[in-house]
Amino acid sequence: MRAIRATAAGGPEVLSLDDLDAPVAGPGQLLVQVAAAGVNFIDTYRRSGVYPVPFPHVVGSEGAGTVVSVGDGADGFAPGDRVAWSAAPGSYAELAVVPVRDAVPVPDDVPDDVAAALLLQGMTAHYLVTSTFPVSRGQVVLLHAGAGGVGLLLTQLAVARGARVITTVGSVAKERLSRAAGAHDVIRYTELDDLTRDLPEQVRALTDGRGVHTVFDGVGRDTFDASLASLRPRGGLALFGASSGPVPPVDPQRLNAAGSLYLTRPTLGHYVATREELTWRAAELFDAVQTGALDVRIGATFRLADAADAHRALEGRETTGKVLLVP
Repeated sequence: MRAIRATAAGGPEVLSLDDLDAPVAGPGQLLVQVAAAGVNFIDTYRRSGVYPVPFPHVVGSEGAGTVVSVGDGADGFAPGDRVAWSAAPGSYAELAVVPVRDAVPVPDDVPDDVAAALLLQGMTAHYLVTSTFPVSRGQVVLLHAGAGGVGLLLTQLAVARGARVITTVGSVAKERLSRAAGAHDVIRYTELDDLTRDLPEQVRALTDGRGVHTVFDGVGRDTFDASLASLRPRGGLALFGASSGPVPPVDPQRLNAAGSLYLTRPTLGHYVATREELTWRAAELFDAVQTGALDVRIGATFRLADAADAHRALEGRETTGKVLLVP
């Protein structure tokens, strides 16, 4: 099979299209023909060495496709079934081995590309608004990168729960996408002279000086200080990513001084720790797609051989919605 490997820690140039032996499904595993693989920031963190992984390794952890064969004890699935997953290493490939525990069935009327685009970012958005800082009617939330894959989904889910959503974006085109997803107010951070100073001022001007109940921040270093300064007393900041780089160490006394704030650094794995929680989150997302309540925007599709270009586009903030690789 063909697969994309990261040969060493580094930039997109370390990604190589290689011919490898086809994997075999072991006990409790499925061998899946990959229809589409999701491209996510976590893939770039592993490729660059920010998250330690062995090299070389086949990149990617998310995708959708059709089961080719099942290993011993892989109950509940059969060849020909369509499945999606968010945590199967080695998904930038024509064939992937997916543990049964991480595979979810894809409804007949949900296309493979939508399934591949939905799971990781959709479940991230789902756990943030339902579990980390549950969003309720009348709340005001601030969301960075409102036109990104998580941003568009999170906006829709938060609005559906009755929240007023303020987003930040980098262009007029991205503002249009964010507003179409339901954002009430959109701030173009590229027009601010000083993000740390000016963004909280604009947020407070939009909230009668009070600030927001919650900030969902997947950007990290560039937005962290502004995120904290945008919160009202006893507000919460969920730092769920670091697309601009990791946040330096934080003195907990800052949370006290700013109004008894809450700060957490969640990750998806802890919110799908059981099979029951995984299938609950996935089923709610698929149901929302089927009813038309959730729109999944696929912003760019690349050939498997062009994985390096996909990473460059994602890291260069040139993309909106979801980025996919198609073998």
